[in-house]
Amino acid sequence: MSTFKSEFMRTVHARGMVHQCSDAERLDELLATGPRVAYIGFDCTADSLHVGHLLQIMLLRWWQKTGHKPIALMGGGTTKIGDPSGRDETRQLLTDEQIVANMASIKGTFANYLTFGDGATDAVMANNADWLDTLLYIPLLRDVGRHFSVNRMLTMDSVRLRLERDQPLTFLEFNYMILQSYDFVELWKRHLCMVQMGGSDQWGNIVMGADLGRRMAGAELFALTSPLLATSSGAKMGKTAAGAVWLNGSRLSTYDFWQYWRNTEDADVGRFLRLFTELPLEEVARLEALGGAEINEAKKILATEVTGLCHGKVAAAQAAETARQTFEQGTLAADLPTVEIARARLQAGVPAFELFAEAGLADSKGEARRLIKGGGARVNDAAVTSETQPVSLTDTGADGRIKLSAGKKRHALVRAV
Repeated sequence: MSTFKSEFMRTVHARGMVHQCSDAERLDELLATGPRVAYIGFDCTADSLHVGHLLQIMLLRWWQKTGHKPIALMGGGTTKIGDPSGRDETRQLLTDEQIVANMASIKGTFANYLTFGDGATDAVMANNADWLDTLLYIPLLRDVGRHFSVNRMLTMDSVRLRLERDQPLTFLEFNYMILQSYDFVELWKRHLCMVQMGGSDQWGNIVMGADLGRRMAGAELFALTSPLLATSSGAKMGKTAAGAVWLNGSRLSTYDFWQYWRNTEDADVGRFLRLFTELPLEEVARLEALGGAEINEAKKILATEVTGLCHGKVAAAQAAETARQTFEQGTLAADLPTVEIARARLQAGVPAFELFAEAGLADSKGEARRLIKGGGARVNDAAVTSETQPVSLTDTGADGRIKLSAGKKRHALVRAV
């Protein structure tokens, strides 16, 4: 690691953020000679990114912090096709209106991590619909398609795994890697972008883009991928029993986001501090060496640092204080996630499974039923014994609220209106 000349390469390797890099030595030389441009693409299949995207966002952040220019590429064009990587079924196609709405919602997340502007190292947000929507099919086949070998495309994981499992792969999806490769060429032409970064499952697609840039424009382009992450117990990063861990506050409260990181497995604390915070590595080493109950203090620091980057330091401090009041003092903090229910409806009584789903403590009514059957649901700290057990105004405490709990660490309040 110390042999790297550039701050970016030293930093991301020391923090364990790199899985593969094409010609790392040459890329390091170029990064040491002045500001360079890199991009990562994000499709707009939902109105928020989630924790599974966070390592990619941190790569762009470190790229900028070490003196280079990042591009966050919105897949306004490629989302119309859908990336087949890691999927066994065809992705549902979205309308143009849905894609535009999703893109607008996602943009706010990047403003928390990157500084945008017109300077040499200011971030740029691009939309590949700007060039993909104007492509003519026959010229695309002649100018771009002739550089792709179908034999090679069939060896790509995104294609090969789908075919091996006898799952259909549409011709539309088969073209995704061609358009992703073309993005790299366009960004080189428009911004002199020389690096594409992404998850390790994108290695083949990125390398094909670098190869296309060499063939079409004589460009020297590089690929850099991050490891695909799972927790020490094998769970997929960014997924919980209640669903995805979204980055937008409108999809997941700051408190629940903080709690997700607070609940990190002991064995993952050091790794996640390196990947998802900017704490000095010496401090990370100290925190991950803590044993016994002290590791919980490290988890709180992890939660507050990650939440501070995503939602701001004030919101992170509030989430930490809410948790302290709830768990250490045993009181109900006012800013726990709260759902408002019509007084008349509560008067009649709402089945517990419906209320837990509406409060966001379960991803669906079916998930809420399973939570209750498994003994994990409580109302005002009393176990819920039946899925249809009514929760009503008689459960309201002196403060006018009802406390719902899913397990020991996830809570929400119900208030009659």
